Amino acid sequence: MVSVISTAPIRLVRPADQGPQSGRVSLRTLVLVRWIVILGQLVTVLTVGLGMGFPTPMGGLLAIIALAVLVNLVGSIARRGRALSDRAVAYYLAFDILQLSALLFLTGGLANPFAVLVLGPIAVAAAVLRRDYALMLTVLAILCLAALFATPYPLPWGGGGNPNLPELYQFGIWIALTLACGFIAIYNWSVAGEARRISEALSETQLALAHEQQLAALGTLAAAAAHELGTPLSTIAVVAKELARDLPGDSPIAEDIALIQSQCDRCRGILAELARKPEDAEASPFDQLPLVQLIESAAQPHRIPGIRLDIRSMVAEGSDPPILRRTPEILHGLGNILQNAMQFAANTVSVVARSDAERIGVTISDDGPGFQPGLLARLGEPYLSLRDEDHEHLGLGIFIAQTLLERTGAELEFENARPGALPGAAVTISWSRATLERRGSLIRET
Repeated sequence: MVSVISTAPIRLVRPADQGPQSGRVSLRTLVLVRWIVILGQLVTVLTVGLGMGFPTPMGGLLAIIALAVLVNLVGSIARRGRALSDRAVAYYLAFDILQLSALLFLTGGLANPFAVLVLGPIAVAAAVLRRDYALMLTVLAILCLAALFATPYPLPWGGGGNPNLPELYQFGIWIALTLACGFIAIYNWSVAGEARRISEALSETQLALAHEQQLAALGTLAAAAAHELGTPLSTIAVVAKELARDLPGDSPIAEDIALIQSQCDRCRGILAELARKPEDAEASPFDQLPLVQLIESAAQPHRIPGIRLDIRSMVAEGSDPPILRRTPEILHGLGNILQNAMQFAANTVSVVARSDAERIGVTISDDGPGFQPGLLARLGEPYLSLRDEDHEHLGLGIFIAQTLLERTGAELEFENARPGALPGAAVTISWSRATLERRGSLIRET
């Protein structure tokens, strides 16, 4: 685990995204659309060259169309249902631009009215690809259109002579198509970007709602468990008390009976905490604590003999130490993460509390086995085994802690050890002072 807290905003492990996510276009869709395009190209060439009798370089045109057929057959043999990465889609669209440009080069260049079809791949790229790929394809299309100026092949024509369009007119066509490429790319990117933002906001809302529903279900289960466990726990406490009274002082099991009684008392305290009303907690006169004392209070019920808890505070110069309310969200959220660290630590759990004028951060690290690398991106989901396979933990503690802390405006980051830090796992929690004050969790210093 690491013991360094960043004062910059921290988010859950999630890859940065500059545009649409990969996997928005399937290979099946590209293959199907290209078959339609190839059929249209073949019908047009045969109609103009054979049906209408216009002079055309038929061999070259058919060779270019055959190359597109070959590429599409290769795509058809592959797994057609799989989603492609942005890079793979960009390659497919780049081939379409080059193939269409080659056909136009042999049939009059910019004088060919079908030159406008170059805009098709640009529109698709701007709608489904990242900005950098869409920009590269747009530049490729503009360069291909510029290369059509150099074509020595006239536009297929019947009757007397071929139409010779002035170069200035063809230059105007190139300018118009270039502007159209840029406009379509920018417009489609903007419209698709707005749709993406709405979709991502909806997904985030649904995810937050699902977390709240799961937490509410766990709360209901906890209340039911507290009610059902009350009677058997009382019975265990009574039996343990009678056994302790009847045992002689030098009995070898006296220490075990005392341990059972202490654990019963602890269970009673937990059940009483579950049953306590929120307004009762707010009425406590000791609900305001400095951050370090709040961490110690959250860690106290989860101390394990033999595990050293090292808590350090680092306050930036000119900044006041933060004083927080003992809200259930912060107390139980920190407590669950500290409990998880102590259960897996070999010898030490390190807690670094850092604060400045803008942010408050806490890093909890241990020297245990660390998180499984394959589960780092899924941390925060319930019913996961979070550490090594020798421990059967369901991930509920991390899920509850994350949900409770996010209610207070916290941002969490889960990671494994870095060079120079403890060799286990680390959880970094970061708040904005302004957010804590707005939510009433931070006491403004006077």
